[in-house]
Formats: sequence, C-alpha cells, structure tokens
Amino acid sequence: MATDYVQVLTTVGSEEEAERIGSALVDRRLAACVQVVGPIASRYRWEGKIEESREWQCLAKTEAARYPEVEEAIREFHSYDEPEIVAMPIVAGSKGYLDWISESLR
Repeated sequence: MATDYVQVLTTVGSEEEAERIGSALVDRRLAACVQVVGPIASRYRWEGKIEESREWQCLAKTEAARYPEVEEAIREFHSYDEPEIVAMPIVAGSKGYLDWISESLR
C-alpha cells in the first residue's frame, strides 16, 4: 500500500550540507533517493523575529517504518538548532517505483 511510504523533507543552509545529508541517507540505505532542490527563498519567524534566508531542500523517499532512523540521521548531520523534518505520506505511486524504494533499502 502506498501509505507505507513517505517523503521526508528537511531544509538546510547550504548545498554542501544538503549533499552530506543526502549521501548519508542513501549510503545507510535509509532512503532510496534524496533529491536536493535549491536554492530556495525561505521566510519564517524564529525567536520572535522574521528571518529570510537561502536554503536547500532535501526530499528523501523511504518506507514509513524507517522514519525514526531517517530523522535521527538527519539530526546527526544537520546544523540547525531545530531543523524542519517532516514526513508526508505517499498516498499513491506506481507499483514499480514503490517496489524500487523497498528494494533499495535492503
């Protein structure tokens, strides 16, 4: 079932940091694929002030059951005090692609 899969998103402050996180997740077989997108413009409130920054997004495809390990690995390599780490369920996907995700994690 597609809901057995998630896409985990995190944002980081540099392309190099995004590449380190992506490499760690794929090398450790925690994600089948990590796409790095950026730079993106982010505007957010942090510690009472509105901030603006350039960031890069990491989009990791994995099994929902692996989320705790993915979050732990992201935190290991992430430089932010409180990083954005969110998982969105994959509600539908081609059987071949979803099977590839699972095979890539073994």
